[in-house]
Amino acid sequence: MIDFGYSITKSNRLDLDKADVSLAQKIISQDKSFLQCIGCGTCTAGCTAGQFTPHNPRRIQIQVRNGQTEGLADTMKKCMLCGKCQMLCPRGINLRSVWVKLIRALED
Repeated sequence: MIDFGYSITKSNRLDLDKADVSLAQKIISQDKSFLQCIGCGTCTAGCTAGQFTPHNPRRIQIQVRNGQTEGLADTMKKCMLCGKCQMLCPRGINLRSVWVKLIRALED
């Protein structure tokens, strides 16, 4: 058989009915501004850490809301808490505060 260099990848499908969203609920209970995020990605475009590492604030927000916490602690360690994402956010979300709360919640 000829090998064309393609392979079957695992499914990225997520069952939101079975997802554990307790981390998102914990963050939301501590900081309601997390709910205001519209997922525009402006925070990611301006992220200093994201320019040099795979740190992606928009993806982190989506992962937290979807209950995908695997590897999130390592990703959050890359955040420098510089506040650039917060300055650029069109919704005025206090992202630095959300990130600190997320880091603390992941440490528990």
